[in-house]
Amino acid sequence: MTRFEDVIERDGRLVYTNVGDSMRPLIRQDRDILIIEKPHSRLKKYDVPLYKRDSGQYVLHRVLKVRENDYVICGDNRYSKEYGITDRHIIGVLTAVVRDGKEIPITDWRYKTYVHLWCDLFPLRAFILKAKHFPKWLKRKLKR
Repeated sequence: MTRFEDVIERDGRLVYTNVGDSMRPLIRQDRDILIIEKPHSRLKKYDVPLYKRDSGQYVLHRVLKVRENDYVICGDNRYSKEYGITDRHIIGVLTAVVRDGKEIPITDWRYKTYVHLWCDLFPLRAFILKAKHFPKWLKRKLKR
């Protein structure tokens, strides 16, 4: 089996469809095509890296904060931030999404508007996501 990092190293980019819902509404599972390229410098706030956790799990989430030695990262459809992701974990960075046959580069004004609205309002988004998941959480707790 070919690893993502091998494809990026060999071809300079990885083109694939995502599995999971952690980056909704931007990325729709099994529908949108993602273009990931090797980063040429340290990541910036709002970049979407493909990284590999120490467990070996591949993850595609967004940088919310750049710190001196690591990044604070979170999926667009998540409210728990992840800490401790360093440059050694980073495999590539999202450069475009292909939706319904149309390529949307991360430089597109619509993409940038989405990112700012979605990320700059993180506390509100986190509250809404927590409220949305609360009934499921409560049901699980009551079953125990």
